Amino acid sequence: MKDETNINTNIKRLLKQFRLPDIYDRYDEEVNYAIENKIGYREFLYKLLALEEQGKMERLKMRNIKNACFDAYKTIEDFHFNFPKHINQTKVIDLATLSFMEKKENVVFIGPPGLGKSHLSIAIGIKACEKGKSVRFVNAIELVDELYNAIDSGNLKQKFKKLSKIDLLIIDDIGYLKMDKEKESLFFQLIRQRYEKSSLIVTTNLPFERWDEIFTSELAATAVLDRLLHHSHVISITGDSHRVNRYLQEE
Repeated sequence: MKDETNINTNIKRLLKQFRLPDIYDRYDEEVNYAIENKIGYREFLYKLLALEEQGKMERLKMRNIKNACFDAYKTIEDFHFNFPKHINQTKVIDLATLSFMEKKENVVFIGPPGLGKSHLSIAIGIKACEKGKSVRFVNAIELVDELYNAIDSGNLKQKFKKLSKIDLLIIDDIGYLKMDKEKESLFFQLIRQRYEKSSLIVTTNLPFERWDEIFTSELAATAVLDRLLHHSHVISITGDSHRVNRYLQEE
């Protein structure tokens, strides 16, 4: 009995040393279950390893969601597909499988404000976090300001390097940008850096033919759109603003 106690103590010590918290927490429970149900060694070992794997994936998911800086928690299941006048629900559901990320493709949600573009981009981002992918959700104006400020601090190279390591970059509300030559150049570098290497999701309320309002010229807008839309899925959403509709109903 003393030897068994010593063995259990050392097992717990080693589990903590090797940083296997899920096995550590459930070890006694799993041992008792294995004894009672006469589970073989291999099945017992598999159950322990599967338990640890599940725990690590859950912690990674939560860490990824925190690091993504979503401004809300949204899911595909919570989205009301019957609200917009037009949206390709089948396509959106397919995008939620993340197959576009495997192909290094982009997604653009385009349509008037208040129709759920940000909701869907976050929901897909959450799916990516659940699959262990790194995600960053950022407002377009804030992102360009970050890059611009990195010039003054001398950290631009490091900033681009950090962004390049993110599996899925979500740029929200690009239609509200208004860039000068320097900011335009930074944004173009970002798009070019990720081109055919990693995926982007962009939301915008501006039709593509009006993107020259964001950039300094039609030529600059075309250069960005050329790389953004190549290997891209464009989801057009039309209808009346959900937020405005809800406000009018409350009135």
